[in-house]
Amino acid sequence: MVQALLTVENLHTEFRRAEDVIYAVNGVSFTVAPGETLGIVGESGSGKSVSVLSVLGLLRGTGRVTQGTARFGSTDLLKLKRRQLEDIRGRDIGVIFQDPMTSLNPTMRIGDQIMEAMLTHHFVGRKAAYNRSIELLEEVGIPDPQTRFRNYPFEFSGGMRQRVMIAMAVACEPQLLIADEPTTALDVTVQMQVLSLLQKLRETRRMSVVIITHDFGVATNFCDRIMVMYAGKVMESAPLEEFLKRPAHPYSVGLKSSIIEVGQTNRVLLPIPGTTQQLTEPPRSCPFVDRCTMAQDACRETLPQLRQLGGADHWVACLRAEEVVRHAG
Repeated sequence: MVQALLTVENLHTEFRRAEDVIYAVNGVSFTVAPGETLGIVGESGSGKSVSVLSVLGLLRGTGRVTQGTARFGSTDLLKLKRRQLEDIRGRDIGVIFQDPMTSLNPTMRIGDQIMEAMLTHHFVGRKAAYNRSIELLEEVGIPDPQTRFRNYPFEFSGGMRQRVMIAMAVACEPQLLIADEPTTALDVTVQMQVLSLLQKLRETRRMSVVIITHDFGVATNFCDRIMVMYAGKVMESAPLEEFLKRPAHPYSVGLKSSIIEVGQTNRVLLPIPGTTQQLTEPPRSCPFVDRCTMAQDACRETLPQLRQLGGADHWVACLRAEEVVRHAG
């Protein structure tokens, strides 16, 4: 059996405010295998980004991890000191942050920002870092890389800035690449170009990828496995083909029903009713119960735990998962 590259178990993260506590992540567990692409999907506020930022030690303000482990290989990232974690971030784990418009330093030239990652981690010397930066700019599709190396971020379009972010993230040949909403604020054509580039880089470097997205179509067209989150918990996790054929959680079915794919001209959109609950106390029942059309009294009295469905690598946190599968089919 192949050992997982990243194993997160029972992760809990909270944000303390003057008046209350926000329980943003509530017992999240998942794995990423070598060479695998995991898609974490869900609506805004579901805990997707916070889960990954918790693992990377990048929580802001009053956010803190209160429980859990995150083993990268044999190392628990949550037990590392700040400097130790900084040695891993950018070298072994590359990160593409949400907004390419604001993630780059506006006062530094593009080439210097790519070189900085390599020099900080002593990946190569200065001359080699310059040559590699030129190669990376060319690899990610930036025309005339020698000239563009000296440009500032404001001289690039949104799509080109995202390509620069990708070049920075893979500069030190990481084993794991985390892409947080990599297609946000990009038009559809540029989105596909960026995703194709990520696909190419994944294959040529044989690295694992975690892509965080609210775009269900992006996840199903790019990922090997899908993990659905809602209200800080994992609702369902399954290989892509299994997930598309047999969605087993009402929220997953709702996500699928709320999008229209190419060619489905006569299909009616079915939005999920209601809104996400406030996370000001730990969940004691199914967090989706107030929006679920299949909810029963037991769903309000019990917090469903992830369980394996039908012997496959398909996990779901729903008391009526088997009925959901039959109904969706």
